[in-house]
Amino acid sequence: MRKLLFIAVLIPILGGVAWWYFREQSLPDYGPAYREFAYVTNGKSNTVSVIDLRTFALAKTIRVGSEPTGVAANSRKNEIYVVNTGSSNVSVIDAESNTIVGAIGVQGKPYFIDVAQDGKRAYVANSGSSNVSVIDLDRRFVVGNVRVGGAPGLARVSPDGETVVVSNRGDNTVSLIDAKSLRVRATLPVCQQPEDIAILPDSGKAFVSCSGSSQVASIALKNDAATTANRKDDRVLALLDVGRTPVSLALKPDGGEMVVCNFDSDSISMIETGNDEVGSSQEIGQHPSHGVVTLDNSRLYVSNFGSNSVAVYDIDMGRRIATLTVGSRPDALALTPDQNYLLVLDTQSGDVTVIQKRRPRKLEPTEYSLLTLIPVGVQPNAIVVKAFMASTGKKN
Repeated sequence: MRKLLFIAVLIPILGGVAWWYFREQSLPDYGPAYREFAYVTNGKSNTVSVIDLRTFALAKTIRVGSEPTGVAANSRKNEIYVVNTGSSNVSVIDAESNTIVGAIGVQGKPYFIDVAQDGKRAYVANSGSSNVSVIDLDRRFVVGNVRVGGAPGLARVSPDGETVVVSNRGDNTVSLIDAKSLRVRATLPVCQQPEDIAILPDSGKAFVSCSGSSQVASIALKNDAATTANRKDDRVLALLDVGRTPVSLALKPDGGEMVVCNFDSDSISMIETGNDEVGSSQEIGQHPSHGVVTLDNSRLYVSNFGSNSVAVYDIDMGRRIATLTVGSRPDALALTPDQNYLLVLDTQSGDVTVIQKRRPRKLEPTEYSLLTLIPVGVQPNAIVVKAFMASTGKKN
């Protein structure tokens, strides 16, 4: 009888200890006004899914324009901007209420949007009309449409806000727009089918992936603020050979290295940005499509579109250390601000896989675990994370 009583008491205790040991770590408590959301564009549902990253649950589904394809957050105000390719406009979402508060018409077939660091302007490349719409975000008004090359796919603004780099897929060029005068100051022939763009933190150099020629173009950006001896003109510095079909670029936060995802080579290439050299290439998984680097520059996560997995690459060690199974056709990625959770958009299965990074323990040696799977809309294609303190009296 004593043994049975002892076991009856011991089991709940052991269960409690096991729960405490293996439990998922929770987000820090920043107070009742703190908000942390992920916004996911669903290209075939004409919606944006809002995920509450404090609970990892779907908080809201917002109807936007037709065929949303790009999304960006304003770092200076609590607004989210969604590009709608089918309806040629930009939906403005108030992040505090998660409601639509405006729509801004642009031009033909826009795909992506980039917001200046000061939060005042946004830039949208219109592939169907071969121009870039420049939006005043305070007035929610298009202040100009700048003519560029053929079928521009992406317009990205430099960190200093002075240059907008545009990749023109239709004529294999890159347009460089002066953000103050809203004029093209240079059009540079590069490699075939230029797509993704990365700009160094000092705004002195841009890189453009060219999926049609297995190359990455290195471009010097003009800097009028530099001394005469150090002043640079806009020019192509080098065409760097990488793997087949380089589709996306992931820059380390310190700007020292850049990762190229080579879709048809099943590999990544590491580029030393200072001297424009391809340092190494590594097999990473089937059809890598996107990568993201942690803020401490130590880890790289790559979505393998063809193998329904995410590869974890240790940058210091120079090798892949884990492969994590996710949903069907993973593509875009995002990290939460604390860097402990990776969000993976599964384009075919219509969900978001949440992967948790945690400290390995003796009884739990794995560093990564699947936290949850969140259903969203049909064909999710872009994601952005926004963390902020809500204004007094506003609710979500």
